[in-house]
Amino acid sequence: MQQVAAAVITPRFRALATHEVIEKRPGDLVTVADREAEELITAELRAAYPNALVVGEEATLHDHGLLGRLPDAEHAFLVDPIDGTKNFVHHSPDHAVMVSELIGGEVTRGWIWQPEHERSYVAERGAGVLRDGQPVRRREPDLSRLEVAASRSRHLGLRGPVTVVQTAWCCAVDYPFLVEGRIDGLMYGRGKPWDHAAGSLMVREVGGDVRLGSGAPYLADRVPSANIVVAASTDAWDVMVDQLPRLAGR
Repeated sequence: MQQVAAAVITPRFRALATHEVIEKRPGDLVTVADREAEELITAELRAAYPNALVVGEEATLHDHGLLGRLPDAEHAFLVDPIDGTKNFVHHSPDHAVMVSELIGGEVTRGWIWQPEHERSYVAERGAGVLRDGQPVRRREPDLSRLEVAASRSRHLGLRGPVTVVQTAWCCAVDYPFLVEGRIDGLMYGRGKPWDHAAGSLMVREVGGDVRLGSGAPYLADRVPSANIVVAASTDAWDVMVDQLPRLAGR
């Protein structure tokens, strides 16, 4: 991931030509760096794991059945070549490469590389989270004053037990913020599996809780049916959905 970022992502940061940015749908951008990075990572994964299903964000635009094969895959990888593409296009360093591994639908390993911040996050189920090779341990959240990042701007600035701030518009930055204790919770609209699989594993590995706003489990091998609520603990999750039920999708 670091080699791919160095080869095709970082050289284009703040240097993209107009024709190198494409709008897939209104407000949803992709760049030549996204496409080239995904092709390179996918090729490496297929060479190393020829029997695994590799689901890349950009590949699903051309193979509409690819995402639907994920729930039945015994072994799969999810690839987000540039999470936070809009940030990347608008010269923000808050973008990253994400890969996650699923076995039988369960996330078993996850990787995040933030090239401009030069930070890596690695998680393995049951083995915790490493930041730049060092174990990450976060404090227990203070339930009387939770700071939650949300993707819906109408809730920003709400006060009380829960203060709502804006997300970084990049899951690969938001989830590490929660893992490290900079924030206590996250609330997202429905996202795709590659957006949340790696981060959800990391949160759970530090004692956090990831569920849909309805209370149903978050399943990494399918598109969620409701908003995603992420918290530093189960108690914090309960406080968040109690204080902000509309934001949680309840």
